[in-house]
Amino acid sequence: MSAPLTLSRPGLAAGRFAQALHRVATPDYFGWLEHTASAGGCTRPIRLTGTLTAVDADTGRIVRELHTDELPDRAIYKACGNRRASQCPDCAWVYAGDAFQVVRTGLTGGKTVPATVARHPVVFATFTAPSFGAVHHRHIPRHTCATRQRCDCRPAPCRARRDADTCAHGQPAACFARHDADDPRLGRPLCLDCYDHDHQAVWNGFAGELWRRTKQAIERQLAALCRRRGIGHVQVVADSGRVRRVPPVRVSHGKVAEMQRRGAVHFHVLLRLDGVDSGDSGALVPPPAGITADDLDAAVHAAARQITVTTPPHPDRPDGWPVAWGEQTDVRRIGSGDDDVTDAKVAAYLAKYATKATEVTGHTSTRLTSETIDAYANPDGDHVARLIDACWRLGRPTATRTTRSDAQDGDRQGRVDTTPNPYAGLRRWAHMLGFGGHFLTKARRYSVTFGLLRDTRATYRRAEDDEPADTLTVGTLTYLGAGWRTDGDALLANTAARQRRESRRVGREELAHESWLSGAAA
Repeated sequence: MSAPLTLSRPGLAAGRFAQALHRVATPDYFGWLEHTASAGGCTRPIRLTGTLTAVDADTGRIVRELHTDELPDRAIYKACGNRRASQCPDCAWVYAGDAFQVVRTGLTGGKTVPATVARHPVVFATFTAPSFGAVHHRHIPRHTCATRQRCDCRPAPCRARRDADTCAHGQPAACFARHDADDPRLGRPLCLDCYDHDHQAVWNGFAGELWRRTKQAIERQLAALCRRRGIGHVQVVADSGRVRRVPPVRVSHGKVAEMQRRGAVHFHVLLRLDGVDSGDSGALVPPPAGITADDLDAAVHAAARQITVTTPPHPDRPDGWPVAWGEQTDVRRIGSGDDDVTDAKVAAYLAKYATKATEVTGHTSTRLTSETIDAYANPDGDHVARLIDACWRLGRPTATRTTRSDAQDGDRQGRVDTTPNPYAGLRRWAHMLGFGGHFLTKARRYSVTFGLLRDTRATYRRAEDDEPADTLTVGTLTYLGAGWRTDGDALLANTAARQRRESRRVGREELAHESWLSGAAA
C-alpha cells in the first residue's frame, strides 16, 4: 500500500488543489492509487474499457471474469509508451532503460545473447550530414578541462575570416563570436537565403536509404578482403533446405539517430564483427582470426567515401539531389583503453539520444496537416520554418500528363496520371524536418528485442502480484480516452510514482553499499 501523500498548497491552482483533495477524501483512494500504479507518472495515459478474462492455459477453462465497470474510474489505465522525453518523461525513462539494455547486451552479452560477443571486434562510428551552407558553430580546438561533461574551455571564433566580405544577399560571410554552449544562434545559417533548405530536407528523407547502402558496402569491403586473404566462403543451409555460400564475416549493428542543431540528422552506430557457423547460421560466433577491428575501421571509412545516393527526379529538380555523407566520419574502438569509449558509456549515450527528436532545433510538434502547416512553415521565416516549408512543398502530390492509344479508333487521348511521389514522405514527416526513420534500430542478430524486455517485465510484475503462472489474462478492451480525468488525479498519480521510483533508487543504493561492505570485510 502506498504511503499517504503530503501536498503543499502554495503554488497549486485552486481548482487543481480542490480536485486532489476530493480524490484523497474518497473511501477507495488507496485502491485507486494501486489501480493506477502501472500508469503512474505517465503524462497522458490511455484509458480502456471492457472485460478481463482469466483463462487456464492448460484446459482453456475460464477461471474468472471482470468488467472494468467494477474498477476505480470504471477504466484501466495504460501508460502511453511515448519514447520522447519532451512528451512524457516517465515513459521515456522506461524506454531509455530498455534502449540501454538493447545496446549493451550486444556488447557484453546477457539476456539470451552469449557472453562471447564481448570478444568480438566492435567500433563506434558517427556518420554526419554534409554542409548545406555556412552555420554558426562552436569549436574547441584543444581541451584542457578535466572532464567533457563540465567543460569550461574557451571556444575558437565561430567563422573567422581575414577578408570578411558579404554574401550575394548582403549578409556577413564571417562570424568572430565565441559562442557559448547555449547560444541560440548555434546551428542557424549565416545567411538564410544562401542556405540550401531543399537539399537538407531531401537528405533527411533519404538518410535511411544512404545508411542501408553504406552497411551493404561495408560488408562487401570485408568480403573482398576475405577473398584476398584466402579466407573462403562458408556453406550454410537455408530454411528452405537450399545450400548457400556466404561470406565468412557479417556485420551486426545498433544505430541511433541524433538531430543536430541545424536540423540535419546524423547517425551513431555500433558495428560488431561476427563470424558465420556453417552448422547453425543463426549462431553468434567470432569472426575469422584474419579479420580485425582495423579492417572494420578501414571498411567503414571506405564505404562512407564511396556511397552516394542520387534521388529520383522531382519537378523542382529533374536530376534529383545527391545524398552522401559529410567529411567527418569518426570511428572509435570499443574497449581500446579510452575511458570515454566504454561499453557502459556508449550504451548510456545512445539510450539518451533515443528519447530525443527535434527539440534541439527549438521545434516540437505532432504530425502536421493542411490545417496546421501554416503555423509552422514559412518560406521567408526562420531556419526551421523554411525547412518545414521545404518538406511540405517537395512532398506535394505530383500529376503528370500522359497519353494512351485507343486500339479501336486510333485516337490518342490525353489524361492526367497521378503517380506516387517518392518524396511524399517529406510531407508526412515535415514535423521531423523530413526524417521518417526510427531513432533506434538494430540488426536482427545484434542483441535482444524491446519486445523480449517488455515481456520479461510483464512476467515479473505478474509474479509480484501473485498471479498463477498457468493462467492467461485475455482482455477485450476498447479505447475510452487519453489523459487523466482531472489535473488533481495527474498530480496524485505522478507524485506517487516519483515516491516509488525514489524508494527503488534508495533500495538499490543500500544493496550496493551492503555488497561493498561485505566485499571489504572479506
